[in-house]
Amino acid sequence: MQYICHYQSPLGDILLAADDIGVTGLWFDGQKYYAHNLATSVEEKETAALAEAKRWLDVYFSGKEPDFQPPIHFVGTPFQCEVWEILQTIPYGRTVTYGQIAQRLAEQRGLPHFSSQAVGGAVGHNHISVIVPCHRVVGADGSLTGYAGGVRRKVALLELEHADMDALYVPKKGTAL
Repeated sequence: MQYICHYQSPLGDILLAADDIGVTGLWFDGQKYYAHNLATSVEEKETAALAEAKRWLDVYFSGKEPDFQPPIHFVGTPFQCEVWEILQTIPYGRTVTYGQIAQRLAEQRGLPHFSSQAVGGAVGHNHISVIVPCHRVVGADGSLTGYAGGVRRKVALLELEHADMDALYVPKKGTAL
């Protein structure tokens, strides 16, 4: 069974989802892939995992780095879950490129290289936005693209974390503007 609840953030309404293991989804209203992995039958109920996620969001949106993690339950392919686990290691206020994640995957697998596009697909389908910080992934050229919640929110989240934005820019055209 999946459970849902809502959270009002400074960047818009958020739908949270969880099962008996942990948080399975966090989507801004109107974002790409909204509620993508949500079960057809859900119950609106604030479970312990959802309450922890809300508490985490309260700390985060107050401008502080949360010092705890709500329970997470990734629901995706093994490759997606591997990428999402890497996302969780990106430090607060820092950014990495899709290529850096691909390089890390290549090293873990003993390969000479790995596809940045494949990484981008997995990052773009992250179901647990913000808590699993896909907004911290940028293009190799510093472009702020690829955020399902939209580039405006990506910029706002990075600014909230006081990330160094000097080398980053918003492209004129893109898929997540």
